[in-house]
Amino acid sequence: MTRYVQKVLQPGETVVLETKVHWLIYLPSLFCLLLVIAGGVIYVIEPAEKILVYGPIGLGLLLGVPNFIGAWFTRWSTEIAVTDRRVIYKRGFIRRTSIEMNMDKVESIDVNQSILGRIFDYGDVLVRGTGHGLEPLRMIQRPLAFRSAVIAR
Repeated sequence: MTRYVQKVLQPGETVVLETKVHWLIYLPSLFCLLLVIAGGVIYVIEPAEKILVYGPIGLGLLLGVPNFIGAWFTRWSTEIAVTDRRVIYKRGFIRRTSIEMNMDKVESIDVNQSILGRIFDYGDVLVRGTGHGLEPLRMIQRPLAFRSAVIAR
């Protein structure tokens, strides 16, 4: 399948930076996996206590599997790119939302990073343009590299 960014490139336009939603979007699913593992450990220690075993396993699977599928789909269907002419943001698969902003319309870029964001190199980015801005790009990988790619045109 051809990626959206490759489809919308204009003749002579080149991609400077591509990024995506950070892998830490899977963190809630990992916590649910820990519940499943805890249930397995309880089963090994005390197999007779079924409620202590099936409770964490069931809760972990009930919450973790849909969360994992949603996080995977969000990460897979979101494309963020900076070209030498514009910023491109696309999310969604069947119902697609795409926003593009020409570089000459960009006024400023705000980057918000928490302590974990600084450690794992992710953050929220808001691109402000003349008249309007892109919606906040939440939890993207390499937000400072993204800002540098837009500013250093």
